[in-house]
Amino acid sequence: MTTRATRTPRRRTVVALAVILSVLAAFIVRLVDIQIVRADEHVTQSLEYISRGTPIYGDRGSIVDSTGSVLAESVTVYDAQLSPQVIRLLEEDDKNPPKTPWAEASTRIAEILGLDADKLRADVAAALEADPDSQYLPLMKGVTAEQYIELRDLKVSSYLSLKAREVRVYPNGAVAGNVVGFLDGTGTAQAGIEKMDDRCLAPTNGEESYRTGKDGVVIPGSESRTDAVDGGTVQLTINADLQWYMQQMIAEEAQAQGAQGGTVTVVEVATGKIRAAAEWPTMDPNDLNAASQNGTLVSKLFSYPFEPGSTFKAVTAAAVMENAGVTMTSPTVSASSKEKFDNGAVINDAFVHPTYQYTLAGALIDSSNVALSKFGTMVSPDVRYDYLQRFGVGESTIGFPSEASGMLHPTSDWDNQSLYTTTFGQYFTVTAPQLAGAYQAIANGGEKIGLSLIESCTATDGTVITPDAPTTEQIIQPQTAADLTRMLENVAVQGGNAERIQVPGYRVTSKTGTAQIEDGNGGYKQGVYYTSMVGFAPVDDPQYVVVVTLDQPTRITSSAATASAFQKAMTQTMKTYRVMPSSSPMDALLPKFE
Repeated sequence: MTTRATRTPRRRTVVALAVILSVLAAFIVRLVDIQIVRADEHVTQSLEYISRGTPIYGDRGSIVDSTGSVLAESVTVYDAQLSPQVIRLLEEDDKNPPKTPWAEASTRIAEILGLDADKLRADVAAALEADPDSQYLPLMKGVTAEQYIELRDLKVSSYLSLKAREVRVYPNGAVAGNVVGFLDGTGTAQAGIEKMDDRCLAPTNGEESYRTGKDGVVIPGSESRTDAVDGGTVQLTINADLQWYMQQMIAEEAQAQGAQGGTVTVVEVATGKIRAAAEWPTMDPNDLNAASQNGTLVSKLFSYPFEPGSTFKAVTAAAVMENAGVTMTSPTVSASSKEKFDNGAVINDAFVHPTYQYTLAGALIDSSNVALSKFGTMVSPDVRYDYLQRFGVGESTIGFPSEASGMLHPTSDWDNQSLYTTTFGQYFTVTAPQLAGAYQAIANGGEKIGLSLIESCTATDGTVITPDAPTTEQIIQPQTAADLTRMLENVAVQGGNAERIQVPGYRVTSKTGTAQIEDGNGGYKQGVYYTSMVGFAPVDDPQYVVVVTLDQPTRITSSAATASAFQKAMTQTMKTYRVMPSSSPMDALLPKFE
């Protein structure tokens, strides 16, 4: 039997458990509400009022030339801004007043930045009147490093923030501007080496974080920092001094010839390194508006393909020497200045002449299209196509942004006319670097070395990363290269530009090219050409290849327009690298005719 005495403790226990369970249930409901139902809201409030994070921006790496001269670098400036809300909260806190009252701090800030203190305080008051919780009031853009240090020492970072901003500058201006490239307004690489090696140049940003109370005061011990890692330094193969000279020279020569533009490319024979890549008009990365207006944001030297014309007659010569038993002096072919071939194609030479029995050397010296057509068709189109590919036609050189690879049509597309015109550099296109690469192979004993523009990337910790070694390939036999070199020297000595291209003390090779320019309607412009000249020196120990192009010269419309620029470019290259003069005399002149 249950008595009142035994029922009372039990009832009390039940009641107590009920109360405990009710309280526990309330806590659980509240916990679910906080952590699940309204989790996002609470996290947002927590981050807004407590956690603070400031990105730490690393500097973009520099671009330097082969000697270390700076072509592009980053300078850090700061943008200052205020938090009016935090200023208000601090001023209203009577229990924990700030060490430096706003009236005093604002006066110092104004002094450091050269502002009017009264206006500064008025701007903050106006911002608070418009919005008592205003978090952002821009103060000044482009705060210098010296001003940054003074502002930092005021120790008012709870309401004065200084955000780092990187400014890209190009100390040498337009020198190699076409190669270096540029960044857009967001700091994104858009052209040139800036884009090509962005992986090396781009920094890894860090972060500085801390916690504050609702009054904006930093909580001691809450700070943490992850440092930024600056971008690496890209060293180019370009020589800035040589580049400067070539840019000045080609600008003068192009304008003297009434041309729309011009380029100079210099390549080191033994390495394939590009030592100069100059063009006019060119860009100054410090003035992108001007570059946009004159159309120089993209390097024409790398992006503009043209028919190489007679400069590629050397490639046809290589094909027939190695596959048809042709030598420098035999057999000969009969060629007049204009001939109609059995398939109906009509080929003309650039000058009127009687019928000659041309040697291969003579065909190159006189640049006879008719003779080269006859020599070239001693081998099949497939063989000639193979040699064009070997010499780099249709393949980009260095992967430069916007670089053209040129056009090489399959032999199935060659019609009656192009069957012959492909023997003398028409119906396919190349860029100036591709042309330089082709002659690098001839100068290097038949071994073609891939061109390069980047020497290395040096990380901030000193680690040096070099690009993969360029590809090398023996594309023609050493003896073929030697015979081509001898014939090309004869072109320089016996050809029409002989007197204008000689470099005192040095034996030189050369070959000119005159390309027709498409009119956009399926035909060619009349009376204007894209002219070029390529060669290397010294003949007895080839060191450098030089390519010069002029776009539509009007005073001299033929490739002779490039002679003066070629002579100056080769002479300066020999001087810059202190190349030893030729030590052996030229071999006997080769006969042009039988």
